Amino acid sequence: MSKIKICGLKSIEDIEIANKYMPDYIGFVFSKSKRQVDFDTARALKSKLNRGISAIGVFVNEPVDFIVKLWKCRVIDAIQLHGDEDDEYIRRLKSRVRCNVIKAVRVKDTEQILRAEQTRCDFLLLDAYKGDSYGGNGIRFNWDLIPNDLVKEYFLAGGLDSDNIQQAIARLHPYCVDVSSSVETDGNKDEKKVKEIIEKVRSAK
Repeated sequence: MSKIKICGLKSIEDIEIANKYMPDYIGFVFSKSKRQVDFDTARALKSKLNRGISAIGVFVNEPVDFIVKLWKCRVIDAIQLHGDEDDEYIRRLKSRVRCNVIKAVRVKDTEQILRAEQTRCDFLLLDAYKGDSYGGNGIRFNWDLIPNDLVKEYFLAGGLDSDNIQQAIARLHPYCVDVSSSVETDGNKDEKKVKEIIEKVRSAK
């Protein structure tokens, strides 16, 4: 069964929704975004998060020291790299933390995914490509570009919602599905939408 990640939590109300419906993962976005949180906000929110939910920090070309600080202070349990981080960056990061590192790919072609798989990351995250944006666009990419022989498991993102998420799971069997904008109303997490999508993921075949 695929796991589910609700990304872009930024308020105590978001944490309360997560604690009520228990996704496997939540995401704190530290890169420039309308969902961006700072160190202190994320630490305060993490202190209220149910311990059964893992917090993933989302970063774009961030200095390694800052990520390491968040991990050592137990603000995050895993790391998602959504920028231009290369294998050497991942090597340096993994030499200083003991947690999973997820490398996001803004998918343009199959070879790009296969190249990313060769890095030292633990998981991939496959998202839609859109110009200079580093993600969080709510756009679906062409799933046919995902190679059938991927060895590393992946998080599937990009345009997933309650209408297509069961189809995605049945067809692709991703390790985890990742949603953000599709469970929001007016830029805030919507309890009804979170509940609905988690129920759909948990009942998917």
